[in-house]
Amino acid sequence: MKILKFGGTSIGKAENFKPIFRILTSEIQNGSDVITVFSALNGVTDQLKEISRLAAKKDIDYKAVLNDLRQRHIKFAENLISPEKQETVVENIETILAELDEIAHGVYLLKELSGQSFDLILSFGERLACTIIAAYGESIGQPTFYVDARQFLITDNYFGAARIIHDLTTPKIQAFFKDYTGIPVVTGFIAATEDGVTTTLGHGGSDLTASTIGAALDAEEIQIWKDVNGFMSADPSRVKEAFSLHELSYEEAAELSHFGAKVLFPPTIQPVIDKQIPVRILNTFNPDFPGTVVKQNPAGNGYVKGITSIRNIALLTIEGSGMVGVSGVASRLFGALARVNANVILISQASSEHSICVAISQESIAKAKKAIEEEFAMEIELRLVDQVLVEDNLAIIAAVGERMRKTTGLAGRLFSALGEKAINVIAIAQGSSELNISIVIDQKDEIQALNAIHDAFFAKKTKMNLFLFGVGQIGSALIEQIKTNYENLLEKYALDLKVVGLANSRKMLIDRDGIDLNDWRQRLSDCTVKSDMPALLHEIKTLNLDNNVFIDCTASKEIVNHYEHLLAGRTSIVTANKIGNTGPYAQYLKFRELAKSKHVHFLYETNAGAALPIISTLRDMINSGDRILRIEAILSGTISYILNNFVSRKKFSDVVREAKAKGFTEPDPRDDLSGLDFARKVLILAREIGIQVELSDIQIEPLLPQNCLTAPSVEAFFVELEKSNEYFDKLLNRAHSEGKVLRYIAIYENEKTALKLQSIDKNHPFYSLSGSDNIIAFTTTRYSENPLVIKGAGAGAEVTAAGVMADIFKIANAVMKSKSF
Repeated sequence: MKILKFGGTSIGKAENFKPIFRILTSEIQNGSDVITVFSALNGVTDQLKEISRLAAKKDIDYKAVLNDLRQRHIKFAENLISPEKQETVVENIETILAELDEIAHGVYLLKELSGQSFDLILSFGERLACTIIAAYGESIGQPTFYVDARQFLITDNYFGAARIIHDLTTPKIQAFFKDYTGIPVVTGFIAATEDGVTTTLGHGGSDLTASTIGAALDAEEIQIWKDVNGFMSADPSRVKEAFSLHELSYEEAAELSHFGAKVLFPPTIQPVIDKQIPVRILNTFNPDFPGTVVKQNPAGNGYVKGITSIRNIALLTIEGSGMVGVSGVASRLFGALARVNANVILISQASSEHSICVAISQESIAKAKKAIEEEFAMEIELRLVDQVLVEDNLAIIAAVGERMRKTTGLAGRLFSALGEKAINVIAIAQGSSELNISIVIDQKDEIQALNAIHDAFFAKKTKMNLFLFGVGQIGSALIEQIKTNYENLLEKYALDLKVVGLANSRKMLIDRDGIDLNDWRQRLSDCTVKSDMPALLHEIKTLNLDNNVFIDCTASKEIVNHYEHLLAGRTSIVTANKIGNTGPYAQYLKFRELAKSKHVHFLYETNAGAALPIISTLRDMINSGDRILRIEAILSGTISYILNNFVSRKKFSDVVREAKAKGFTEPDPRDDLSGLDFARKVLILAREIGIQVELSDIQIEPLLPQNCLTAPSVEAFFVELEKSNEYFDKLLNRAHSEGKVLRYIAIYENEKTALKLQSIDKNHPFYSLSGSDNIIAFTTTRYSENPLVIKGAGAGAEVTAAGVMADIFKIANAVMKSKSF
């Protein structure tokens, strides 16, 4: 036997009944006896509440709502049932509505609505729906018959949320269905006291009707047919990435339902647990979808099964020195709340016993606060207990899963996810069963918190949201590399690199869903938003996306001025801009400390050698305990190219012109040949070692004669450079005569750094350097006899972009590791 319950949305339209009866027929054809339970038509319970409210106010408009209700049900029946079979069902509808009219009129006359009368009025929704459904089934040849659950569901007289008395109910159900044939159409939601007074089981009570019948009859399965594909990992209207859950334990389902998942009425689980009857949640409008099975010992890999929330919560806190070590305080608190029927959703108590806070629905604030103050009036007067503190407009979020028990790191992951979003946690609760972690937060943060926690536990891919400032040669090359490697990174590493912001010196483009990299140039060109760093910072804060990375591919000091704000706002930075790390030492230190304190990254591998792993190698050696004794380096691709191509029969000025023509130099070659940019790179390395050094502390021996350096223009520079060819020829000839070559080398030793032109022989690792390659040699306590040498292309847009890309991947890898156990 199977119990099939259909909710109000499932039967909200007449056209839904053909698929519903196909579901019933399929179960019967598969050999199952079925009992059906139905709710009222969608929205009818709200209409009945409105009738009650208006009648109690002596507002005659209740009749208009009643007439709408009449018209809706009669039209519903006429749409379902063929004309020749409509007469009986319409008569039955009219009879039921006449009774409703009489009761509502009594409320109107007395101007009084008791809980008993209210429950009776609400019962008409299910009675009307099941009358029509039974008649429809009969009209299409199915052996359906109407069953009023008040005949066997016996409850107490707690109107509005009556509790089933199982000792009385179970034998009545068993007797009623002992020899039944056909398809019972049972009214959900409604029951009666032992004296026959109508009660209701509370919102979602039809689920409880189904599980109570199923438990009493030892059903094979209980099916709850809704308008969703079972339980979801979160509310899909609030979390786009939510997905259906295949199996849940009874406890998991109960917890999720208690904390806001509207799929199942929380008390539904209790009757079936002892008999281990599975409850299957299915979608009326997608009947082939397997839905969610709630059962004993479910399969599944996730530690956390679902994230859910309750809105409109208030937190009441009672605290004071008079509570410490005093027995009975909690009992008095909960007794006071119980007397005014204030339902406690969550409890949190300090281990010092100095305070207890309880979460209740916002609508219960006034009566709960009054009850507590009355209970502790004497203690409050004596100042042993403070006035009751009320915080409203809150939400509870719960992460639920049986496998959370004794699994380390889960709470840390949850709170880290909230910390990343700067969401404040007001209260925390976790039972000893460790089945869930519940937190109370400001209601305005609810959706953001749900998404952050859901991503922390369920994200199938790691999203990195990139904001790129500077789309010149390096920035454009980076965009091309991201576009080219996107599918590979997604497939191989589940890494989703999404460029959500692009900016140059004139315009700024933001798209939270990601900018299409196939037409980014056109979109940026068409954009009308002016480039503005404060505005970009505001956008980053407003979007509040996960895993933000700001990428600086400029040479702008103005951009660097905003690094602190970015890092303080928990945005990682990858920069190809050396200015940030070569300004005052205090600024360099501030960026690193901010990144550490905010748990974000500040990476700048390209500052020293484009894509060469110089900074990371240096850090690895230091972090592993090695000591740096000496560094020799050529870290200027321009100077390297010029000196490597300055050979006999070539004039130095011609080589410089050639380098400028090939794009190896800045428009003014002195910007490279002055050695200042080279010195900045060495400055960064010295600071990485831990030396507190400024750019002015580095000794720079000029490569160029003074007359070249002071020339008033680029044209004048080349005139002076030609005059100096003889000077460079002498240097070259002297070196060649000694079997040596000219190299402009930076040397760090004994915490001192200098750049100078040197002649080196074949035994030096820099002797065979060619083209525009960079090279660096580390002499350390471990590499004392044979220095560790790193050599390769140290300039060019492609290789620099590749270095930036590598830094982005380092951050992504750290994020992925933080999400794994």
